[in-house]
Amino acid sequence: MTTNAKNAQQRATAMAAKEQRARDAQQAMHEYEVEQLAIRANTERLRALRLAKEAADSQLAKTAATDRQPATTKAHKGRKPSAPVNADAAPDLDSAAD
Repeated sequence: MTTNAKNAQQRATAMAAKEQRARDAQQAMHEYEVEQLAIRANTERLRALRLAKEAADSQLAKTAATDRQPATTKAHKGRKPSAPVNADAAPDLDSAAD
């Protein structure tokens, strides 16, 4: 009789442990899914921010390129040509022959 009681107690203990493992597995799976949802949401948010920044940078680069004018047209407009810098250093060939 004691063996039947021991067997029943062992079965009950084993069944309780099995149920506890099942509950733990279900809880772990739920936590994993919640974490994955949070990671996906954060990834989507960061991706949207990156794409918006890239679009703004691209638009800024396009407007900067169209606003820019060649430097030669602005720099030389209205200026008189200057004398060569080394004009005094070069000997006058006509006066040396005299």
